[in-house]
Amino acid sequence: MVQKRAKKAQRRKQVVAQKRRAEALEAGLPARVLRAAQAPIQHCLLTESVFDVGVGTLVLARGATQHYLAAGSFLIDVFCLGIKDVMFKSLESEDFKMYMDLMEAGSPMVAVDPGYARKLLRDLAAWSQSIGFAPHRDFAAVEPIFGDVSADAGDAVFRFGRDGKPVYMLGPSDTAASMRQRIEQLQKYLGDHGFETAA
Repeated sequence: MVQKRAKKAQRRKQVVAQKRRAEALEAGLPARVLRAAQAPIQHCLLTESVFDVGVGTLVLARGATQHYLAAGSFLIDVFCLGIKDVMFKSLESEDFKMYMDLMEAGSPMVAVDPGYARKLLRDLAAWSQSIGFAPHRDFAAVEPIFGDVSADAGDAVFRFGRDGKPVYMLGPSDTAASMRQRIEQLQKYLGDHGFETAA
């Protein structure tokens, strides 16, 4: 009788553990992004000056209505580091507007075609990886917010770096150690004269 109860309790624990794992997966980032990718695209915006200053933000927002949106945001460095940061958030329209106002404080955002935006991200990720900089760890989970948008539909050709060379720009959160590591990475892939640095 005692063994029977112990086995039953063990089975119950296993069922509960499986249920918790399933719930965690369902609430995880990839699952939330895939659910968001089913809704219509409401906004696709890019920092207007990104190819002039080197750094900017790309935002794709989806929602069944304008009142509640799921947004993927990508901080990009088209001069060197590629996809530096990635964020996924669900926002009410007022919060989304405040977020976009904050983004526009540095430089205006312009509407771009979602296919152009997806191609930019994919090409930038490939280019920056070719010089040793992998995209942000959440890129693979958040990029699918583009859903069935094709990156191959447009004929945009992107030139990364500046005047044909990567340019490493020191960021506000870069430490001396991270700066040294990135410069060593560039030297390894491109040699001493294959890139430039800028403050």
